[in-house]
Amino acid sequence: MTTVKTGLSRKLLTRVLSVYFVLTLIVTIGQIFTEYLSTKSHIEGELRTLKNTFSTSLTRAIWELNTPQAISIAEGLMELPIVEGVQIRDENGDYIADLGLTIEQPRQPVETGIMKDHSGGVFGYSFPLIFEFSGRASNVGDVTLYSSFDIIFGRIEVGVFFLIGNAIVKTAFLVFLFMTAFRRMLSEPLSEITDQMSAFNPEHPQDSKIDVTIDDDNELLQLQQSYNQVIDDLIASQSKLHNAQKELTQANKKLDDQNLILEQEVAKKTASLSQIMLDLEQQKDELIANQRELRQENENRRYIEDELRKRNEELAQSNNSLKMAKDQLVESERMASLGGLVAGIAHDVNTPLGVSVTAASFLTERLHLVKSAFEDKSLTNKTMASFVDEAEQTTRLLLTNLNRASELVASFKQVAVDQTSEAERVFNLNNYLHEILQSLQPTFKKGDFKVDISCPEDLQIRCAPGVIAQITTNMLVNSIVHGFEDKDSGHIVLKVTQEDEDVLIDYADNGRGMNAASLDKLFDAFFTTKQGKGGSGLGTHIMYNLVTQTLKGQIEAESEPGKGLRYLIRFPANLHH
Repeated sequence: MTTVKTGLSRKLLTRVLSVYFVLTLIVTIGQIFTEYLSTKSHIEGELRTLKNTFSTSLTRAIWELNTPQAISIAEGLMELPIVEGVQIRDENGDYIADLGLTIEQPRQPVETGIMKDHSGGVFGYSFPLIFEFSGRASNVGDVTLYSSFDIIFGRIEVGVFFLIGNAIVKTAFLVFLFMTAFRRMLSEPLSEITDQMSAFNPEHPQDSKIDVTIDDDNELLQLQQSYNQVIDDLIASQSKLHNAQKELTQANKKLDDQNLILEQEVAKKTASLSQIMLDLEQQKDELIANQRELRQENENRRYIEDELRKRNEELAQSNNSLKMAKDQLVESERMASLGGLVAGIAHDVNTPLGVSVTAASFLTERLHLVKSAFEDKSLTNKTMASFVDEAEQTTRLLLTNLNRASELVASFKQVAVDQTSEAERVFNLNNYLHEILQSLQPTFKKGDFKVDISCPEDLQIRCAPGVIAQITTNMLVNSIVHGFEDKDSGHIVLKVTQEDEDVLIDYADNGRGMNAASLDKLFDAFFTTKQGKGGSGLGTHIMYNLVTQTLKGQIEAESEPGKGLRYLIRFPANLHH
């Protein structure tokens, strides 16, 4: 019995110390992890600080195509203790420098500063290089600085060893303290109580009481008192048991007399029970017949449910096929819109470029004549003055047309990139609407169509610009194709106002309008007034989905035959997803 009690104390001590060890381990790991996160945060902050130190010189080096200087800056960064790798790329995603410990980056350029973790304990900070020229910001490339877990561990190594050592010392001291206290206060008194209880004599219970010296008034003292009280109760119970045995003998005699009376009553009840059993058997047969009818009805119902389930599955498959076809048509509509922009902008760019080529050819021819006259020493002041005047006019013509072509390409590039991207950003709505209008100028050259845009010049909104471009393009193109069909002139007014946190767009044209039946179906998918003439019927449906789902706003349409078409659009200026 001593070994059992000793084992109980050891198990209790083991469990207490196990809980303490686990808690100490968790706290120590938490402290180490907190130290790791804090140090990593400091290193990430230092990487962000490096951006302000060298981004300007590196941006200018890439803009001026000074690759040796860019590589020299990258090698200088590699000398910093926290930098283990440097990647410098141009605006096309091609590497200018790739030094040290680096990770392969996706081709698309970085638009904003971003901190990203990689496998193997490596993390890096990527940010774009923006060069501002003539009031316009251009993305000339991006930079990624890499650091790793080794740098972090080198900073927190001493602190980690101190935390582990502190936990080991505290645990060892607590183990010694608990073992001493358990042995003196629990194991030894419990072993003595167990030895005395094992000497219990049921024939003489009054001699089996335990007597152990316990200094404190604790559970062991209460156990001793309770055990001695049980012995006293046992002695009293034995006395009561003898008296109860005598009373039981007398009661048995009376019970035999009652059994004879009960046997007679049972015989009478048995006859009545037999008749009841016959009635129950008949009811059972009727119940079995009803169960058979119910089983047949359940089988018929199950067959009907299976047929309905099959029909529902076929219907679900048909709906999925229709949804896929609809999504493909929506994507085709977006690509067709972008294709129209490409064709129109190509024609407008060719005109200033053709003028520029002609002017350059004329300037080259005049330069050859002046050169020949200079070499023959027949160059006169009049000839030189005439050449200077013609060269000045020609260069002015070149600059004017090349700037026109540059503005067209820049506007088209911004609108085209936004239409194929779903990335959100903050932008000036007034400037962006004018860029969209400029990219659609080839469409308005088919007639005398005038577009007036009224928008606050300082209105900044946050959303995907491609959504605004798609909605505006659809409204303008629909007015040209449908509203001004068979007309050579028209007037469109696009008015933007801000009301509290919402943006309101009021668009109206003076086209031919539409009747009430067509207006009710305007936003339905595949509805078009040019069925069989190239109309897909998805333009206004795409507008409705973009406003209500992407922009979380509302769109309404008003129209009467001969009075044009009007759109009222409302959406939050600063969307939160």
